[in-house]
Amino acid sequence: MKERNLLQYLIITLKGLAMGAADAVPGVSGGTIAFISGIYEELINSISNINLSLFKTLKNDGIKAFWKQANGNFVLALLTGIIISFISFMRLAKYLIEYHPILIWSFFFGLIVVSIYFVGKQITKWNALTVIALIIGAGLAYYITSLPALAANTNPYYLLFAGAVAICAMILPGISGSFILVIMGAYKTLSDAFHDFDLKKIALFATGALIGLLSFSRVLKWLFKNYHNTTLALLTGFILGSLNKVWPWKKTVTVMVDETGEIVPFNTISDLGTLAVYQKNIHNFESFKTVTEESILPIKYSELNHYIDPQTMIAIALMVTGFLTIFILEKIATKNK
Repeated sequence: MKERNLLQYLIITLKGLAMGAADAVPGVSGGTIAFISGIYEELINSISNINLSLFKTLKNDGIKAFWKQANGNFVLALLTGIIISFISFMRLAKYLIEYHPILIWSFFFGLIVVSIYFVGKQITKWNALTVIALIIGAGLAYYITSLPALAANTNPYYLLFAGAVAICAMILPGISGSFILVIMGAYKTLSDAFHDFDLKKIALFATGALIGLLSFSRVLKWLFKNYHNTTLALLTGFILGSLNKVWPWKKTVTVMVDETGEIVPFNTISDLGTLAVYQKNIHNFESFKTVTEESILPIKYSELNHYIDPQTMIAIALMVTGFLTIFILEKIATKNK
């Protein structure tokens, strides 16, 4: 366990804030932020160390030894940032996705593009296996981003299962836990639970997340220990493949009618090409949900949506801002190693 001062723990909390904000956006992974900011492997090791021997230490040697073995200061500092940010940013993320989708996706697109370089450069040796792992990771992540979303499942006990699956994605760079919740039809149920402070649903989700986290972290720890470069290549591929989801300009192909659950072609609903534009025009973000969509160029986006401004220059500026955010995080991580 690393010895740190108060300032270094404050920086870890700030990294937690960044992770929570990323995980609140369907399509962006907090695991990417953890990787770039230099705390990923310590996070995985800390989580996987939560086992029966840890509680034996508590019983036999007291809370001080327990806290040290659990890397408690690190975990507390990081979780504080993640929880505060995730809960508070979820509402802001919802507003930005609804009213300024191109801008928020542009920022995260720039952030993820440069993440590919910073994660990939940690691979110390390239060979056939690492290249194959990169291709598999990219293909799998791209496939996941192209999956149609399921109808919303309001059963509270479904959140237990959804939490276990989503938390695995949340700690994987490139695969968004929030996006997995969208695909599983659990995102709206969970966001409503946070909005309404439905403690039962929140507790069920948290229980599932805890089960998934403790199980999956052990798998990741073993992979890093035995196949370090191959695992890094696979994670780099995940980030590369996830770019499809965060591309700012989209054409909506099919949507689900929220009232009936029926899936219909979007062109039967509107002569616009993108659901987000249509919803913003009618100020109604609940009646329809995107099921399938395609990434398109800004000029095509403008044509399909009655020649609205595709905000290309602002989008590019925000992509650059995303780039710079990662450079700053990486510099901080290097300085504090």
